[in-house]
Amino acid sequence: MDFPLSGTHINPFALIAVGFIVGILGGFFGVGGSFLAGPALFGFGVPMNIVVGTDLAHIVGKSIVAARKHRTLGNIDLRLGGLMVIGTIAGVEAGAQLIQELKKSAHIDMAVGISFIVILVGISGFMTWESLRTLRMNRDRNAKASKSQKNEVSSKQDVSAFGHIAKKIQNIPLPPYISLPASGIERISLWSIVIVAFVGGFFSGFLGGGAGYIRMPSMIYLLGIPTHIAVGTDLFEIIISAGYGTVTHALKGNVDILIALVMHTGAAIGAQIGATLTQYFAGPRIRLAFIPLPIIGAIIVIHGLITGHPHK
Repeated sequence: MDFPLSGTHINPFALIAVGFIVGILGGFFGVGGSFLAGPALFGFGVPMNIVVGTDLAHIVGKSIVAARKHRTLGNIDLRLGGLMVIGTIAGVEAGAQLIQELKKSAHIDMAVGISFIVILVGISGFMTWESLRTLRMNRDRNAKASKSQKNEVSSKQDVSAFGHIAKKIQNIPLPPYISLPASGIERISLWSIVIVAFVGGFFSGFLGGGAGYIRMPSMIYLLGIPTHIAVGTDLFEIIISAGYGTVTHALKGNVDILIALVMHTGAAIGAQIGATLTQYFAGPRIRLAFIPLPIIGAIIVIHGLITGHPHK
């Protein structure tokens, strides 16, 4: 199937399959799935600037489906998601403007590709270390508990080995302060939320997708949001941020809407499956299962940079 705007010929069933897989993973991990969808589109021969915009477009529809499911499961902090939009939109625009500047050079694929690789590998490495450390800490705690207590702890526990860092950030004396009852946080500076959202938004506008691979871990490790709430809230926030990113990139000629629609055919189904699966896994194990995915995305990007685009 020909896609004139991006100048590529792609099997539509391959796009549907990618959308389906990304939908499951996005619904389960609370991310847009750009760590796989973006590299896959790049591997299909789509120019990197159009990869960024098109990935954002397909993620909007998928995130709506997944967020609705998470809402019924009680996994969304609406106050947190609404506040994060402030920083995210500013960040998305900053990232999109950087893409515009790079489009003027012949090195946009290399610059964005290398950035993608560094971010993905870094996140995967950090989450591997943290998740294993947290699981070990939980096992030690359970070993000291009675059998009845052990079952109760293991079923409800969602602690992080970096919980002390989140506590320090929650206690930053920088007004205005807000409370997040749905996330179990009594007080936190609004600026902490806005800064985390801005960083996630910047990488969304620069690398495409919802940048949940940055925002979701940041919500857990820096803000202290429980994993299940972080998953659902990130998807809710992605609807708004990716929607804005789609519009701003479309105005800059970076969106192939036909590719996005074909991918969404599979993503809409996969997102519901992924969201439902979160009920059966504890927070640390969700984080541990997430770890291989950024590495796969990085490998796909590396392959694309080494071999070059098929259409070139």
